[in-house]
Amino acid sequence: MITFKTVKVCFLLIFVCANIFYVAPCYSLVLREDLFKNALDLSSEGKFNLALQEWNRYLDSYPDDAAGLSNRGNVRLVIGDAEGSISDQNKAISLNPSEIDPYINRGIAEEALGQWSQAKRDYMFVISQDSKNFSALYNLANVEGSLSQWLKARDLFSKAALYNPGFAMARSSMAIADFQLGNIDASEKELKKLIRRYPNFADARAALTALHWSKGESGKAESNWIAVTELDPRYSNEEWLTKIRRWPPRPIKDLMNFIDLK
Repeated sequence: MITFKTVKVCFLLIFVCANIFYVAPCYSLVLREDLFKNALDLSSEGKFNLALQEWNRYLDSYPDDAAGLSNRGNVRLVIGDAEGSISDQNKAISLNPSEIDPYINRGIAEEALGQWSQAKRDYMFVISQDSKNFSALYNLANVEGSLSQWLKARDLFSKAALYNPGFAMARSSMAIADFQLGNIDASEKELKKLIRRYPNFADARAALTALHWSKGESGKAESNWIAVTELDPRYSNEEWLTKIRRWPPRPIKDLMNFIDLK
């Protein structure tokens, strides 16, 4: 026979259980958000090995989170695992094919492996969905440059700068492409405008160094180069310029001639 006391206990147990099942989803959601934020913060702070551990932990619990997969893919690329990065971006795209960021991220990883046609396809897909996506336009320009299509690259850099006027690297890249194409006056004008606005912009100063040297203006070249050596010494490294920054051959040759005093 169930007494009043027993009924009361049973009622309390039912109430507690009901509240557990009611509160648990909220707790789970907060925990999920905290895990995601922690991994994202570590990524933003440049603590990539720790970030990878946290993304792994997050994705162990939420393996179908497209944003988590794409973010982990970005971290994997930074630490040198381009193929792993592509794998994560592929999964993110399969889960959410309408989201364009993983296509851009996959394209960057494909570029790292020299897979120009695959990267080009991804960037062109993004542009087909958003014709003003300056990141995709800029990255596609770099791919065209890597394929020695500098006129196409120049036009794409120009569009990227048009849709994001504060994108200084796009403007500098456009000017450097003009340098390669022989449009010296246009190149010099744009580089000087950039330096007036961004005095510590090493890319523009290094390019202007090469341009002045090509014109026999050694004093102006020296003046800009002094700033470059303090701002970013990588510009004296021909391999870095060719493979990482991916300047065209003519500006690289002129800058190396300046450094070697040829």
